[in-house]
Amino acid sequence: MEESTEGKTVTVELESKKREADSKSEDLADVPSKKPKTEAAFEIDADAADDKGSRLTMEDAWVVLSDATLDYPGKLRCAHFAIYDGHGGRLAAEYAQKHLHVNVMSAGLPRELLDVKAAKRAILDGFRKTDESLLQESAEGGWQDGATAVCVWVLGQKVFVANIGDAKAVLARSTINDGSQGNSDGAHALKAIVLTREHKPIFPQERARIQKAGGVVSSNGRLQGRLEVSRGFGDRQFKKVGCIATPDIHSFDLTEREHFIILGCDGLWGVCFLGSIIVLLVVLLV
Repeated sequence: MEESTEGKTVTVELESKKREADSKSEDLADVPSKKPKTEAAFEIDADAADDKGSRLTMEDAWVVLSDATLDYPGKLRCAHFAIYDGHGGRLAAEYAQKHLHVNVMSAGLPRELLDVKAAKRAILDGFRKTDESLLQESAEGGWQDGATAVCVWVLGQKVFVANIGDAKAVLARSTINDGSQGNSDGAHALKAIVLTREHKPIFPQERARIQKAGGVVSSNGRLQGRLEVSRGFGDRQFKKVGCIATPDIHSFDLTEREHFIILGCDGLWGVCFLGSIIVLLVVLLV
């Protein structure tokens, strides 16, 4: 995968409307948040932007679905947002863009009552099904494109984040409850929290898995000397040497403190590698 300044971002803005209710507990241990005194009904707004940089064509794809119920209605609000960062072409990114959410829904994403374990199983199964069918189509079509991904599902007031590769999600969370302790300046109260873990061959856990599969991490840090990431959709020629499409999946509750989530491919974070800077830029622009 060649380096490029190509980039695509999706920004998901979360606006709360307070109502009295019992508070819910946090599910994501590494994204700490105190229990709120009130539960909030959240409105979601989202938008996307892209820049192909020095590339001749855009190889990335995105999904913005504030209503992502498709043919699976239910009591739970369902929204879905995703970035697919293609390499070697855009066919893998476009395939995942078209099929991943449908596969996750058909795998049993909860629609009536929230079940965190069932939701994570559905997301995991959706990734697996998407990659398997993508690999079959790429073999039949004779193409070898790949794509990394970072995806968000909002079910009710629970957020699920799944990623493969080096695309990232960053959450903007206020360090104190808005308006409390006499602090009315929301911009200065926001903290950037990285919600995803990069998957690169140079990282010890990824390297060990690659070597166990018979692959090699070359001196340039790439799988077989060529692929810069160790997880992704497609990349058919690397699947037998350690490249997988199994995502990391995390979840957390929406509270009054969550303001927005930024999804971005490596082109964004390569230019501005600190999530806090991106968060500040978004605050200044909106």
